[in-house]
Amino acid sequence: MKIAKIRIPEILDPSTPTAVVLVEAEHVIPLSLGGSLTSLSDILAADRPIDAAGSLGRGNPIPIADVTQWLPPIDRQEVWAAGVTYKRSQTARMEESEAAASCYDRVYQADRPEIFFKATPSRVSGHGQALRIRADAKWNVPEPEVTLVLSPKMKIVGLTVGNDMSSRDIEGENPLYLPQAKTYDQCAGLGPWIRLYDELPPVDQISVDLKIHRDGNIVFDQSTSAAEMARRFDDLVGWLGRDNTFADGAFLMTGTGIVPTSDFTLHPGDLVNITIGGVGTLSNTIVQGTT
Repeated sequence: MKIAKIRIPEILDPSTPTAVVLVEAEHVIPLSLGGSLTSLSDILAADRPIDAAGSLGRGNPIPIADVTQWLPPIDRQEVWAAGVTYKRSQTARMEESEAAASCYDRVYQADRPEIFFKATPSRVSGHGQALRIRADAKWNVPEPEVTLVLSPKMKIVGLTVGNDMSSRDIEGENPLYLPQAKTYDQCAGLGPWIRLYDELPPVDQISVDLKIHRDGNIVFDQSTSAAEMARRFDDLVGWLGRDNTFADGAFLMTGTGIVPTSDFTLHPGDLVNITIGGVGTLSNTIVQGTT
């Protein structure tokens, strides 16, 4: 089951600007929220979100072609991220800075993972919305990541597509600059929807593909799989939840195994497409500077 948030086309219902919807092959179906289920967060917090969503009334189907805006599938949740979970990301982070190379090598092999705060909901963009590269950065990359959707009980209830935007030159200058390299306006992409699961598929069935388009041409194209991760999803969730509570649940980006080479940087106007097998494709155009 796929669940999303959209802006309802005004020609269909001007009184209801946004809706939580089920996504089918050709249509989205608005859900009638009510009772104890008044938001997407409430559905995700249920013991079985698939059953919770299925219990709600349904409105008239809307053709997917008529959806004018996909909103990020997030309400009040925090977005966190894990780093150095793939061998390629370990190598890339070590390339950023000779001074920090040993830090990244040690964290790749350590029991404790690197987990950091990524974004508040206001800093998250949805499918079709813009993502930002910092005005004070010169080396910027997208980071395609399988993103876990967590309930307040820290249960993995679904997956979505994540883009953990990163300013590699800022982080490479000093590892203590990581928050500035990672957290800023429009720094994270989530969407286009959440794929709800009772049980996650095997990791070798979760593929990750990144394509970057520039001036009508594909300038970067690479794929990997969650099977290449050095850490398990449940292990990352366990560390995130240590001495930490999430009243509204959370999103956890699980790290990237695709990192463009050091001679590549994003340009304003680039189109970044990230596809997670079995989930969907998140597309965002890149902007830079002030809004």
